[in-house]
Amino acid sequence: MATTMIAMTSSLFDHGRSDPEYYLPHHTVIEEMLAKVPTMALRQLGHFSCSAFYPAATHLYSSDGRPFLRCVDIVNHPIILEDQPFARIPTSFADAYSTIRHLQPGDIVISKVGSPCYSSLLSDDIEVAAMTRTVLGMSDIKIDLVNPKYLLAFLRSRFGFEQLMRERELTIQYQLTLERTRKVRVFMPDRQTQDEIGNTIETHIERYQNSKSFYRRAELILEDSIGLTGFRFTRNMSYDSRFGTARLSDAVGANRIDAGAFSPEAAFYENWLSTNATYENLGSLLSSSAKGRQQIEAANGSSDYCSIKHIYGREIVGASKTSPVKDTPTARLNDLLLAITGATIGKIGIVKRYEELVFSGDMLRLRASGDINPHYLLLVLNHHLGQVQFNRWITGSTNGHLSPRDVDRVLVPRLSSEKEDEIALLVEESLKARQESEELLEQAKTRVEQLIEEAVAA
Repeated sequence: MATTMIAMTSSLFDHGRSDPEYYLPHHTVIEEMLAKVPTMALRQLGHFSCSAFYPAATHLYSSDGRPFLRCVDIVNHPIILEDQPFARIPTSFADAYSTIRHLQPGDIVISKVGSPCYSSLLSDDIEVAAMTRTVLGMSDIKIDLVNPKYLLAFLRSRFGFEQLMRERELTIQYQLTLERTRKVRVFMPDRQTQDEIGNTIETHIERYQNSKSFYRRAELILEDSIGLTGFRFTRNMSYDSRFGTARLSDAVGANRIDAGAFSPEAAFYENWLSTNATYENLGSLLSSSAKGRQQIEAANGSSDYCSIKHIYGREIVGASKTSPVKDTPTARLNDLLLAITGATIGKIGIVKRYEELVFSGDMLRLRASGDINPHYLLLVLNHHLGQVQFNRWITGSTNGHLSPRDVDRVLVPRLSSEKEDEIALLVEESLKARQESEELLEQAKTRVEQLIEEAVAA
């Protein structure tokens, strides 16, 4: 169905844009609604900057140094915390180039290319963060005019996000510019209302941090129980695996002769488990496993449907809809879904928000038997201990694959029932706190939208 857009000539001049997409109805409706309520332009509320040219730095990325914010750090993280798995660069490199711009706690960062138009707030626990060229920043926010946490809720709401999407410009790819971002209009309710919404965002941050704390405590209990506390395996750039008589038996047992199957890291963790812990093969701990089937997504489908993209925060979130073909495997509450193809092999999530759903062919369903708690199993398989074993068994060169038979080989440490239950409970608490955190963010965004709609209707 065709969509007709009508724009006045004066609008073309006012906005400096003549491309039809700029005048799509959902964009112009938001513009008209905001014209009826008190607003201020973003340029009036803070200072905007972005990094310009700097030498290639990807070879400098490490786990230490200064956070180097990329668009991938923004999309699913409304709050930027110090312990996120950032790309980091040496402080000396970041300070050597004036074209690399920085942000401070309380500043806002917006993704401008890749997955543009998502906004995040830097938390108080970050000292300073550098920006890649894929993001832009808003600093020196005028807190006498706007609560920064309210501003985040607005920019993540439909009225903020859609304005940013509208202002993208197409060069080689869609991207935001500083000037276009500065013109976005912000709804300005009274300060008390801003602070109420800001408090909801503050509680969102607290619950998110609680979620991370619960999960880390569970990891520490596991690591302490098998003697891995504080251990960090040092990878070598290369290694040798010589096939004498003993090593040949390993190759026959693994049915593999490629380097990945004999990586020192995988061998170390497997040897560690065999000498320091009781363990079982994953296959023996499952009542069943099943590979999914690709489905055609349909908004009016009869069943919930998930693929790898729906694994978020160790959980299946935001499933789409489909009408599955006959005899399609399904996952139910507390089943685990494991990515077994492509770049995301080993990514795993538990089903908590759906009674039943179908899943794509690049996922394997793992249904725990009554001998092990699925939440404990989730933590073990998501831990580096489990991930390095998944990596060991990847086959294929162009597009990696993990076979169900090899998944069954993975070693799972067994602890006392009390320890496993304690870990499982902490994982459940972590998942619950994360969901509450997400709901609070949605409440804040929804409240912003309701206020605008009520003001327009008044």
